[in-house]
Amino acid sequence: MRRNLLPVLALLCGTLFLFLGNGLQGLLLPVRGSQEGYSNEVLGLLGTTWASGFVIGCFVAPNVVRRIGHVRAFSGFLSLICLNVLLTGLLVDQNTWLVLRAITGFCTAGTSMIIESWLNERATPENRGTIFSFYISITLLGVVGGQLMVPLADVATATLFMVCGILYSIAALPTTLSKAASPQPLKRARLDLKALFRNSPISCIGILLIGTANGAYGTLGAVFGTRAGLDNGAVAAMVSITIFAGAIMQFPAGRLSDRMDRRYVLAGLSAAAALAGLAIVAIRPADVYGIVVLVAIYGAAANALYPIAVAHANDFAAPEDFVKVSGGLLLLFGIGTIIGPTLGGPVMTWAGPYALFSVTAGAHALVAIYAILRARKRAPVPAADRGAYTTAAASTAPHVTPESLSLDPRAASETQPGR
Repeated sequence: MRRNLLPVLALLCGTLFLFLGNGLQGLLLPVRGSQEGYSNEVLGLLGTTWASGFVIGCFVAPNVVRRIGHVRAFSGFLSLICLNVLLTGLLVDQNTWLVLRAITGFCTAGTSMIIESWLNERATPENRGTIFSFYISITLLGVVGGQLMVPLADVATATLFMVCGILYSIAALPTTLSKAASPQPLKRARLDLKALFRNSPISCIGILLIGTANGAYGTLGAVFGTRAGLDNGAVAAMVSITIFAGAIMQFPAGRLSDRMDRRYVLAGLSAAAALAGLAIVAIRPADVYGIVVLVAIYGAAANALYPIAVAHANDFAAPEDFVKVSGGLLLLFGIGTIIGPTLGGPVMTWAGPYALFSVTAGAHALVAIYAILRARKRAPVPAADRGAYTTAAASTAPHVTPESLSLDPRAASETQPGR
């Protein structure tokens, strides 16, 4: 284990600090924005602009890296992120925040793609699975760890924004000081909607809807908690428990999907997420424990959906198409995260904070219905011919890019003979 991770340990440490900053900033902004009296629409647009910048970055950032190299591009992207978060703490203005958030999303795509390509360059067929699993764990640990920093200082001051800047500055050190050769040029992400839909309609439509639900909750969950009367510590715990519950649920859900038609597992989990969301809307729990329990159930079901939908699409795809299919689905997920907060903000303004979960419930209900309809129209791939289920970081940590797909052990197996 130690031998496998030692060559990339410094890079993984930098990754941890990058995602600590991402997690802290992602929760700090909606909490501070709520205190400043920003409308639900504006707070939703913070997520929309970030996701838009991130998706654009997946297409454009590789060209930047090709022009100036990995190390200089990484340093430049991180410098802009650090500058943006410090300006966000100094210039408390909603329009300024929206512009800065879009730039941050773009730069986050660039930094993530560089880290993922660097890890992939150092990975071998023997240690690829270990590095991939460790990378996913670090992204989750970093996001949750950053979120849990919010209660440690007064969000009304610039302190936590400065802490964010420190974390991003530390994240730059391992790669800028490394003597290792730069990895190969980044690949362009391709999105072929027609091919995706022909391959698996439920994966194509389902992941778009899953991204819509996850984007709405990921951006506005903290706003919901604040509007529902929770303090900052309870809001951080609520958001973090969603990620933890989803990470734990991926393993039993994946095992079940390997044994039966994945579409029925997708329908069952989507129905569970929809029911949990509707329960929050109907019960409107006033105490933190009731909210956390229901949100944990929601997170366990909602965050297990993405990897099952990806696995189903790959069941019908040729082995050599894994990266192309999964990369397109990841970008569809990103488009969904643009739609979710844009829709969720006005709904919360019109019907109250608990109505956020009516948006997620609607998206999950559509996934469940469509999955059942598709299961009746197309026979499943026999269990013996399916690819093995693999957890996917995008479900619980929305900062991964199509470049991360090259780290997946399934991508490496495409070039192996006899596959």
